[in-house]
Amino acid sequence: MSNLILLNTALCLPSPDVEGLLQGRIIIALPRTFIHPGRSFALYPSANSTNVLPDEQYYKSNFLTVIQKAITQINSETVWIQSWGKCELCQIVNNSESLKALSQLNIWTTKGLQEILLRRKHIFLAYLRVYLLSEPIEISVNPQSQFIGLPDPLKVSVDLPVLNDRTFAQRKHQLEKLEPPLHPELEQLQSAIASLTISQPAAKQLDDDIKAFLGWSSDKLIKQPNANLAWINDIAKLGDRSIELEEKKTNYQAGTDFENVVRDSLELLGFTIDYAHKGGAGGLDLFCSKPYPLFGECKAGRKIPNDTAVQLLNLGMLRRPDLFNQAAKLIIGPGEPTTQLQDAAKIQGMAIIKPETLQKLVKLQSNHCNSVDLFKLKEYLKAGQSDEEVEKYIDQVYTDISLRAQIITAVKELSEQDNENAKTIHPSFTVTEIRVHYNATHNPRLNDEVVHDLIIELSSPLTGYLGRIKGSDWKSDRFYFLRNLSIN
Repeated sequence: MSNLILLNTALCLPSPDVEGLLQGRIIIALPRTFIHPGRSFALYPSANSTNVLPDEQYYKSNFLTVIQKAITQINSETVWIQSWGKCELCQIVNNSESLKALSQLNIWTTKGLQEILLRRKHIFLAYLRVYLLSEPIEISVNPQSQFIGLPDPLKVSVDLPVLNDRTFAQRKHQLEKLEPPLHPELEQLQSAIASLTISQPAAKQLDDDIKAFLGWSSDKLIKQPNANLAWINDIAKLGDRSIELEEKKTNYQAGTDFENVVRDSLELLGFTIDYAHKGGAGGLDLFCSKPYPLFGECKAGRKIPNDTAVQLLNLGMLRRPDLFNQAAKLIIGPGEPTTQLQDAAKIQGMAIIKPETLQKLVKLQSNHCNSVDLFKLKEYLKAGQSDEEVEKYIDQVYTDISLRAQIITAVKELSEQDNENAKTIHPSFTVTEIRVHYNATHNPRLNDEVVHDLIIELSSPLTGYLGRIKGSDWKSDRFYFLRNLSIN
């Protein structure tokens, strides 16, 4: 743990402002008096506010959902302190010309800032480096002034910063220069999905990713292990029934379990499952309607029966004769298919893969969301045994991801070199500079056009590994590092 710092006071701020600091939405506070740089204090979320405007006019619309959360956390008798801050800089604003630009980078409306300036004649901007407490503390006070004494000295450390050094430096530079927001459209998207994050995990993941990309969080945009996806590790075991004896399942139940996990797998890969086809005795095991029709037969056990291809043909033609001939056809089961099954599958255009191969494919998609292109995958589902072909596709995807990770590393290394030379607080580089550094340390060698295509992809708002400063043409575009791409 870092050296401990002893705090005796707390800075009282409106509870929505403290929540904005905790979330990384803002890095400044608006104290009533000047705060000397270097001073540290706990952050006290106060229910008392001197705002004469209603919240709907004082705070921007994309922050109103956060306000409701902050208000509900305030108790009239006690308050939980979750963070502390260190003042890095304190500026004074006493003219109205810069208020619109200041509002664009923060949570307050231009009208709200104008009201503060009108009443106080000036606005103090305290740049705060905010850290989380290892454990929140509860205190029972009702502050009447800007600073209050803590009941007991509070020992804190810098181990849990809300924003890392690079992100804070970039945000501070942007705010000092009043540079416009880089991605206002993403801020609007984040606001639109904020209310969905409690009930929908997918919305929560997207919300976290957008916040990290916007610099409101230092969290990596890499999905953390999800306990709800633990079943992925059991695909192969369910396919060969290696757990059947342990759990004393019937043949029927073991087969049903495998059919279910295959459906879950295909859904995670991006297929749309038609649940009218649920397998069972005499039933079609699975049918996917989008992005293209796919008929499937699942066979759990030690090997695939010889008549499986004929079974899939008969059931497919019976259930959906209008689609079957042109659709993709897939048999999933363990062991080596017999010559008879191989021949039948080749005649009928059916691919055969093992549960282990499906598991690898699903793990790839789980670790790198949307990395599996189902139309490209279809090209590798060759008639007959297709494990080797699908493995080639998986290897190719990992190769493509690795190339992008190396490009990102090249930009990061250039940034670190620039920082060591103290050239700039926000280093950015041309396509040629990135290509030269990449080619010096990696293979294969790339030209400027290929590198440009890759970094345009990596600087997209939907990926956000790099940032882009658009130039007059592609050769004058500049790019900077935002976050790593880990290969799992």
